[in-house]
Amino acid sequence: MYSGRTPFYRPDANALPLHPIIFEQAVCAMKITEHWERIYATKRPHQVSWYRRHLDVSLRLITNASDDPATRIVDVGGGESTLVDDLIAAGYRDVTVMDLSATALEVAQRRLGDDAAHATWIQADVCTHPFRSRVFDIWHDRAVFHFLTDLRDRAAYVRQVGRAVRDGGHVIVATFGPDGPLQCSGLDVVRYDAQSLHDAFGMRFALVDHLTEAHETPWGTIQQFVYCYCKLLRD
Repeated sequence: MYSGRTPFYRPDANALPLHPIIFEQAVCAMKITEHWERIYATKRPHQVSWYRRHLDVSLRLITNASDDPATRIVDVGGGESTLVDDLIAAGYRDVTVMDLSATALEVAQRRLGDDAAHATWIQADVCTHPFRSRVFDIWHDRAVFHFLTDLRDRAAYVRQVGRAVRDGGHVIVATFGPDGPLQCSGLDVVRYDAQSLHDAFGMRFALVDHLTEAHETPWGTIQQFVYCYCKLLRD
């Protein structure tokens, strides 16, 4: 029987003093983490705008990319999402869920019960986490990238994808579309169409497909999402 929280990775806090610029960035990241901890500590899963009972579009894109149970998948910003539930139910056995919020990860683990042991859980900032090289076959992100309003953060994110995904691997990223909201959970976002989203990643990411989703929030409003599905070319 599942007897508690499945441990998840946190970066080593026992580190050398930081350069002032890096320290400033670290303080900013800490504030963002605290923001998301407040969100997940005060709202139930169905009380946030991005909630869906099942991420059908994401699941379809992932299974179309690979139906091999050994496929190494990371869900960036997975938090409380039920995508991990559906991936495990579909037979995938190498799923990693990453989120800034430990609270969100714990909610997902409690919901999964014993099945939480089938996933790896990482509480970290995707832009700075020390990913191993070429460790994933599929990178999935629904609604993290659009929060990166600073060009430096977007560049860091793209470098992380290029490092962590194997050559020939699959990259699936969804953001608010041109008609989507300007903010989410009190934070500014960057909206993209398919072309500008692909351009943000660059020529090493070969566009395979793109689509638009009209996401209905729990309170009935519509949010436009744009998905880009790419294959990572050899560096």
